[in-house]
Amino acid sequence: MIKLQNISVSVNQKEILTNISFNLNPGQITTLMGPNGSGKSSIANTLAGNPNYQLTSGKIILDNQDISLTPPNIRSGLGLFLASQSPVAIPGLNVKNFLWQLYKKHHPQNSTTLSEFRSLLDQESTNLDIKKELLDRSLNDGFSGGEKKKLEVLQILFSNPKYLILDEIDSGLDVDALKLISLRIKKLVTQLNLSVLIITHFAKILDYLKPNQVIILEKGQIKKIGDDKLVNQVETLGFSL
Repeated sequence: MIKLQNISVSVNQKEILTNISFNLNPGQITTLMGPNGSGKSSIANTLAGNPNYQLTSGKIILDNQDISLTPPNIRSGLGLFLASQSPVAIPGLNVKNFLWQLYKKHHPQNSTTLSEFRSLLDQESTNLDIKKELLDRSLNDGFSGGEKKKLEVLQILFSNPKYLILDEIDSGLDVDALKLISLRIKKLVTQLNLSVLIITHFAKILDYLKPNQVIILEKGQIKKIGDDKLVNQVETLGFSL
């Protein structure tokens, strides 16, 4: 479980999140919704340990461990994965090599050979409808928005996470790709007992990934917390509910 306990966060000495508290439970899906600038991505960056986001009060507890001051690489090793809103391109970093190193890092006790890994990679790439030639290119270099998001999911599959933060994973996806990615993540939630935090402006992804908890943000504060019925209220009334 991840617990956000009354956290407040500043960027460049300006407070952007105030007194935020909620839990992310194993096997459950939480969604953050709210207008632009409400603080959704700020929560994602804070959870991931982005050093630009200064925790000024409160605590973040992961599996009974205080990670409030823990750097991003340690949080990753503890099973926290952030699927970025805008994945960066890294020219020169081969996708296959990167995924192989990622797999070895997060499966240290696994005796999978390189040949076995490549077979697994081929299978998962086919399942996600990722063009094989993309795997021989540099990471995200010249990729479309949808291709980048599919590759983020491929990274999730090889990272063995416990806590998954999806920051607008649905942006840049067509209807078919959205369904494909959503159903693969849904399967992972069941297989790995994942805790998932979905940040989105739109409700379509929530048709596939039904949230157990819905949190509405406004101006860096929690406005309302409810179950999936809250999504329908937002669809009808907007964020002024």
